[in-house]
Amino acid sequence: MSYPDLLDEAWARHTAAKESNAPTVISAFAGCGGSSLGYSIAGFRELLAIDWDDNAVATFRLNFPGIPVFYGDIADLTVDEVFKTTGLSPGQLDVLDGSPPCQGFSLAGARDLNDDRNQLFREYVRLLEGLRPKAFILENVSGMVKGKMKLVFAETMRQLKAAGYRVSARLMNAMYFSVPQFRERMIFIGVRDDLKVKPSHPKVQSRPVTVFQAIGNLPPGEPGAHSEAVIKAWHAAEPYEDLRKASFRRPTRQGHYVGSFHSARLDPNRPSRTQIKTHLHWRWDVPRQLTTLEAAILGSFPPQFKWVGSKTQAKERIGNSVPPLFMKALAEHVRAHVLGAAS
Repeated sequence: MSYPDLLDEAWARHTAAKESNAPTVISAFAGCGGSSLGYSIAGFRELLAIDWDDNAVATFRLNFPGIPVFYGDIADLTVDEVFKTTGLSPGQLDVLDGSPPCQGFSLAGARDLNDDRNQLFREYVRLLEGLRPKAFILENVSGMVKGKMKLVFAETMRQLKAAGYRVSARLMNAMYFSVPQFRERMIFIGVRDDLKVKPSHPKVQSRPVTVFQAIGNLPPGEPGAHSEAVIKAWHAAEPYEDLRKASFRRPTRQGHYVGSFHSARLDPNRPSRTQIKTHLHWRWDVPRQLTTLEAAILGSFPPQFKWVGSKTQAKERIGNSVPPLFMKALAEHVRAHVLGAAS
């Protein structure tokens, strides 16, 4: 199946009615709905999404009109409110999803998860302890297991296990799950202790999808309105190379391109670079930055997904999202090998 056909199929599964006995999920830090779309494609029924960002919530509501949204600070959401909104009781929820940032860890400090700057992770654990879902999926940056940050990883594992869960964590790359993007993330999967099921992760499911396979069917468009120095930097850049690096490697009389080091000319024969700053990626065949549609498709969002606000806002949402097809693979694995084994 071609990649465009795969996205069309994914959207059809998202919009199809869910089974009455479909597994349930609550998404904390839902953003615009990257994870939620993955769960929906996998056949889950989402009962509640939680986020505080205006643009993210507006985008989520546009694409998930039937899902209740708690629009505000997660610290203000009580467990009782969740039960009232969803009709659940403790232990009934199948999966609690989330990507809480852990920004308060100092490389030189104590790296204490009780640091006020790590409030969001603490709130996730609070909901985990109160809701008692059968399982959870938590996504975070790959840097948690690199260098001194390994202490952060160890403390994260300790608190998740203390909440009453068996936990497995693994570095995974979305490009092996039909996402045309090199995106490495730490994935925690937890299973409630009383279920006696060992947590596990899905195995590699696909060969990497290239940029050309993903968006090569779209018209290349016209060159962007950029300075001569930028255009020359684009021409000088090798596939997958930062324009700034290429500019300094091959200087011109018009000067250097002094933009971000994330500003890269994509290679059509490889997956995209990680899309944290999607507005800085450039096409390989025409000197222009990616459109919102192109960036979304490389993030495994179907073309039918709608975006709210400016191009910059849309691309920020894409860059901050868990790729839907990646989450689909995780959700399907948990449905089959955790929830299925526990039933």
